[in-house]
Amino acid sequence: MNTKKLILVGTGHRPVKLGFKGDPYSSQNFALLVEFLRKELRENPELIETQGVISGMALGFDMALAVAAIKEGIPLVAAVPFEGQELAWPTDSWARRVYGQILERATEVVVVSPGGYSAQKMQARNQWMVDRADRVVALWNTTPGGTANAVRYALCTHKGVYNLWKNWSQVISL
Repeated sequence: MNTKKLILVGTGHRPVKLGFKGDPYSSQNFALLVEFLRKELRENPELIETQGVISGMALGFDMALAVAAIKEGIPLVAAVPFEGQELAWPTDSWARRVYGQILERATEVVVVSPGGYSAQKMQARNQWMVDRADRVVALWNTTPGGTANAVRYALCTHKGVYNLWKNWSQVISL
C-alpha cells in the first residue's frame, strides 16, 4: 500500500472502445463505468490513498473518473483541452448536462489551450495532466490512440501507470 497520498491523472478510452453491450454512449453504460471507478478508488490498494484527481474531461473514462472522484469526495481538477470541448456533442444529451455538472463541482477548472479544437491540444492536455500527477490510472486496452500516447508520455516521465483494463474486462464480461 502507498505511504503517501497521490495525485492521480486519469486517461482512458472513449465509450466505443470500452466493450459495452448495446449503445456505448448510453447513460446506463456511463453509470456502470462510474460505479466501477468508485469501487476502484475505495478498494484498490494502488488508488485508495488518492488526494486528488485530474481528468481530461473526454467522453467515456475521463468523465466517469471525474464523477467518481466527486462522489467519493476527492478533489477534482478538470483539465479541459480547449474551449468548447463539449460543443460537438448533441445539445440535449445527458453527456453535455453531466459535463456541465462536473465543471460546476470541480475544485478547479483549467483550460489547457486557448481557442477551439485542434488535435495537438489533446496531447498538450495529456502532458499538462501527467506533469502535475504522481501516478496515472488508465483504462487502456493497449490499442493505439490518445490513451496510448498519454500512457507513453507518463512512462517517459517516470510516472507510475496503473492500468485497470484487467479489472474492467471482468466487469463487462458478466
